[in-house]
Amino acid sequence: MWLDDLLQSWVALIRLFQTLYHICIKAVSPPAPPSQTGPSVESCSSAGKVLVGSQTGTCTALGSQLVSTAAQHGVSLELQSLLDYEPEQLLQEKLVLLIVSTYEEGTPPFSAKWFCQWLEESSSDFRMGSEALQGLKFGIFGAGNSLYEANYNKVAKRVDHQLQQLGAHRLTPCGLGDEFLGETHAAFDAWSRDIERPVHQASISAAQVQEEEAGFATEDEDSDADAEAAAAADMEDLAGPFSKQKVNQPAAISLPGQPKPMLTPVLRASLSKQGYKLIGSHSGVKLCRWTKSMLRGRGGCYKHAFYGIESHRCMETTPSLACANKCVFCWRHHTNPVGREWRWQMDDPDMIVEGAIEMHQKMIKEYRGVPGVKVERIAEGMQMRHCALSLVGEPIMYPKLNAILAGLHQRHISSFLVTNAQFPEQLRNLDPVTQLYVSVDAATRDSLKAVDRPLFKDFWERFQLCLQLLKAKQQRTVYRLTLVKGWNMEELKDYVKLLELGQPDFIEIKGVTYCGSTGASSLTMKNVPYHKDVVEFGEAIETASNGIYGLACEHAHSCCILLARKDRFLANGVWHTWIDYERFQELCAAKMPFTSQDYMLPTPSWAVFGAAEAGFDPQEERHLKVRNHPGQALQA
Repeated sequence: MWLDDLLQSWVALIRLFQTLYHICIKAVSPPAPPSQTGPSVESCSSAGKVLVGSQTGTCTALGSQLVSTAAQHGVSLELQSLLDYEPEQLLQEKLVLLIVSTYEEGTPPFSAKWFCQWLEESSSDFRMGSEALQGLKFGIFGAGNSLYEANYNKVAKRVDHQLQQLGAHRLTPCGLGDEFLGETHAAFDAWSRDIERPVHQASISAAQVQEEEAGFATEDEDSDADAEAAAAADMEDLAGPFSKQKVNQPAAISLPGQPKPMLTPVLRASLSKQGYKLIGSHSGVKLCRWTKSMLRGRGGCYKHAFYGIESHRCMETTPSLACANKCVFCWRHHTNPVGREWRWQMDDPDMIVEGAIEMHQKMIKEYRGVPGVKVERIAEGMQMRHCALSLVGEPIMYPKLNAILAGLHQRHISSFLVTNAQFPEQLRNLDPVTQLYVSVDAATRDSLKAVDRPLFKDFWERFQLCLQLLKAKQQRTVYRLTLVKGWNMEELKDYVKLLELGQPDFIEIKGVTYCGSTGASSLTMKNVPYHKDVVEFGEAIETASNGIYGLACEHAHSCCILLARKDRFLANGVWHTWIDYERFQELCAAKMPFTSQDYMLPTPSWAVFGAAEAGFDPQEERHLKVRNHPGQALQA
């Protein structure tokens, strides 16, 4: 402990010397030699800076928009991430515009962490004084989420206050954007209009200061003409040139006093660009790559190996694009909305089911005539038999989910539902599902908070209760574990303790899929385990369960394995992990009690753990990527 205290003292002392050094250098440095011609606002290297602290990329995009639009109106602004910005530079700045987001519990994003820490220390350090930044003019916009309640845009508000404490002059009140209400862009446009004139004036002042520091002064007549021209431009662009450059989409339609649609115009555009087919105001459907693969006869996903699902007849959809978590491995990079309760408009469940089927069939039709796609598979794909309610978001949030399930089962479509275990009441009241998943992303309170980043303060209690409720379900239940190296693979004993809470039929263990680098996640390829790592973890679970669970299946291509309860699904030495889907529909329609063992089928030998095929169906044709396997196209 004393070493930590000593280190912190040294760090604070070094920062103090750095600050004093910058102040002294500024005071004693001689002026630059005079230039032959004086720079104008347009020709100066930069009239000011736009500093962004972004988590998901939203603030960076807004900063780029601001810089681009300002340039078209004769103001040169330099865009820079707070991650690369030395906070001490504020002592020399004349004009700074900050755009920063607020992260969990009112904390700044990683890129702004050091900047905010320096500002926190400086604003409370009497040695800095209340005039340390008296030469700085600034404006700040915050991107936040009102679901954080007291922490809503806390970072922007705090930075705004601290800069003023240090003597900086605020050009306009702090702008606040709300991700939850989908009003970030509208609020930014309004803030841009408010700050337009002060930025023009501040940039001109900054240019004049640069001219004076360069050893000359412009002619009075030229200065007056420039000021008049700038003022004229301000009057002509009173509607706000900073906001004109972005074409505003029409606002989501909602009546006064009524809930708003979950899908805002910006969110709708973002998800559509990602390939989603959107249904109504809060649902979506998307074609899985394994569906495309099996249309070509090139193999199905792990659900085909583990449970007998035909991937080309499987539909991925969700009745709720919103979620209560912001998981580090979210494959949507958090472009979907978040929430702790349903606060949006609610679409009819029959419309959602019909819309999902229609959209899915249209996407299947688009593959007619595509080279390699089998004609018979297109015909089969038009008659889907499975629905994975796990596309994105938290499906169980939708208040009429049971009606969705009924609509699927009436059409003889099986249901696979995935929940993040944050809504115990909804789970308690859930009707029979063909297979019910709970995502068990970590085994301790601290690691679950770090991996799932939940919105609920009582997330751990909700999580444990959901696992306990799973034990009461009579149909097939699954723990889904997504392994992330360096995050959740060191908690074996704690995972085994959680098994006792829910006593699931199956345990799916899968290595995390790397979805690229964004501000929303710090994961890299180093966090992705190999298949052998996943197998070793599964073997350890098998051993620790004292023989209750055994390694049943694997799908090496997906880096995924399946453990099943031996007392329920291992009969006469043969695993029975596959599903009799027709039998399930009969049992469901009869509305009589039934269990997971009433609709099980034997697992084919190629899908059993340890088989040479490693989960690849030998009836399919396997194609290996040329870049990894030159000249190879294998017939499995």
